[in-house]
Amino acid sequence: MGPFPAQRDSVNHPCAPAPRAPEETGPHTAAHAPAPAPHAVPAPCPTARTSLPGNSLAPGAARRFIRAALADWAEPGPQGPAQLTYCGEEFVYEAGVLVNELVTNAVVHAGTTVDLLCRLESGDATEPAALVIEVSDHHPARALRGAPRRVRDDDLAAFEQGRGLHVVAALAECWGITYRTGLKTVWARLTADAGEPPPPDADGHHGGTLHDGTLHDGARAAGTRASAPHRTPRRHDRDWVNRGALSFLAEASDLLAGQFDEDLIAALAAQLLVPRLADWCAIWLDDAAGGPLAAPRLARVWHAREAAVEPLRAAVEKEPPRLSAAARGGPVPMPWPSVAELGADGAALAYRLVTGGREVGVLLLGQAGPARIPDEITGLVEDFLRRVALAIGAARQYTRQATISRVLQRGLLPSRVAEIPGIDSAFIYQPSDEALAGGDFYDVFPGAEGRWCFALGDVQGSGPEAAVVTGLARPWLRLLAREGHAVHEVLHRLNQLLVDDATEAAEAAVRLTPAPLPAGPPGPHDPLEGPQARFLSLLYGELVPDADGGPVRCTLASAGHPLPLLLRPDGSVRAAAVPQILLGVLEGARYESESLGLDPGDILLCVTDGVTERRSGGRMFDDADGLAAVLSGCAGLTAAAVAERVKEAVYAFGDTPPADDLALLVLRAG
Repeated sequence: MGPFPAQRDSVNHPCAPAPRAPEETGPHTAAHAPAPAPHAVPAPCPTARTSLPGNSLAPGAARRFIRAALADWAEPGPQGPAQLTYCGEEFVYEAGVLVNELVTNAVVHAGTTVDLLCRLESGDATEPAALVIEVSDHHPARALRGAPRRVRDDDLAAFEQGRGLHVVAALAECWGITYRTGLKTVWARLTADAGEPPPPDADGHHGGTLHDGTLHDGARAAGTRASAPHRTPRRHDRDWVNRGALSFLAEASDLLAGQFDEDLIAALAAQLLVPRLADWCAIWLDDAAGGPLAAPRLARVWHAREAAVEPLRAAVEKEPPRLSAAARGGPVPMPWPSVAELGADGAALAYRLVTGGREVGVLLLGQAGPARIPDEITGLVEDFLRRVALAIGAARQYTRQATISRVLQRGLLPSRVAEIPGIDSAFIYQPSDEALAGGDFYDVFPGAEGRWCFALGDVQGSGPEAAVVTGLARPWLRLLAREGHAVHEVLHRLNQLLVDDATEAAEAAVRLTPAPLPAGPPGPHDPLEGPQARFLSLLYGELVPDADGGPVRCTLASAGHPLPLLLRPDGSVRAAAVPQILLGVLEGARYESESLGLDPGDILLCVTDGVTERRSGGRMFDDADGLAAVLSGCAGLTAAAVAERVKEAVYAFGDTPPADDLALLVLRAG
């Protein structure tokens, strides 16, 4: 009995022998076949493989490659007769269409390097010979960009966007998709022509063989009838499970870890179970909100044969399995569904998905043929489903946290910004983590006596503590501005309010501390120095449009914030303020403001440190005045165009997404 199959081994459908992993195939690897007689040498399994670039030239190269491989296998070799004794014209054309569709699918939907493997499996009295084609990509799921739309091959002109996997399903005896970390493999098994070859022609060649070298247009492939499936019995024993269970569970944990979409987790779980441990499965997920009237939702149905998925779905979606309260994760026998595609009989089991004492769903699986699934398999499925339930619970917790953060973020940011007469404005705000409320905020609002106020702030940290400070600072800022206080006075009063609030919070934390504080310097979780510290960097200013059409008067001040930059129409850039201390740090701190005039075409750029401190290795975006250099090329652009150009430059600076919240405000005098 062979070992528990690895991921690439597991993609076989029950209707056909399992395709072997490319890593384990080669000129010295025996084909899957009954055990040879004593002293017999297993026949070699012909294999050819190559790597192709992830562009639209790959399908044509793949077609040429498979034709060359089939031609090599059909010719007599130095060690003996041909490995492929007969290869009909239709078989050659179908192989070309299959590899074309699989490679095109990988190129269009992944865009990475494509690994192609072709393996010829010899037949016997019960199994015909077959060609197995495996196409692997590194599945980042990004669309191909900038590639030519048509490529002419010397034998086949095809529109290189593919015709979908419906063609693969129609041509192949069976096919499947397998995922493992960083890799996706789509495979198909094409049985060789059965029966006697046609009589040779005048040149001694059999009609319709590879010697013709002709491939027909693949458009008619969609109507080709697939070969009738034939089933290989599944065999499980204690040794088979014991040798592979740990690797299976480890791989499952690796694939499920970090997934925050419960539907994707259900899809992965189904692909891991089928056909490794069962012929089919269905997964229902309970409503995350719960409640006595909440009905479970059918999240995934999967069968080893694609053609049986929809009939199975129609049979099981009518009513989910109803399990008693005593079934807390163990298998419960269920009636076999009345579906012709599933066979006349078999064993079906239902499992509860339970995490943290709470049910999150139900899984139903089945295996055709045997009246009972072995205990070793049911135990392994139970261990696997505990990991699935944990992943679903973690995904739901993440979703709840992200939803709360989005709602909180919407409440902390203005629903709309005021339109200032004579000023073209644009802003961009992007939090670094959707699951946490960001620490950056912005605001544009009318002040007192015809003044218009703008603010861009950055709270220390992120999450709930940052949201508390933002929730305090924005209303206070609006209130002080509308009372008519000058810019520097607004910062002075806001600083005092933050210091007082932090002091009160620290005193409250001390009163709630059950034991005296240890001697020595404050630690990272000390209530005086930990999350209660509330520091804020803020750029605040006022704009007063001139009624006679003159320059817009701008008064502004920066408290520990990246300095605003002023761009003149001639492309010159200078800082428009001077640095001053953060708000909330020093009681009694005084602040000064500066005034300037904005002539038509002048642009004022305000950013947070998510822009200036964007990193690429050891460098930061604003090293050597990098932000000013980008801004200098924006003369004459609209406010929205300037904001977009700066954002693109920030993203292009590093290879990874920004690690900090990103906010910028652009004001352009009209």
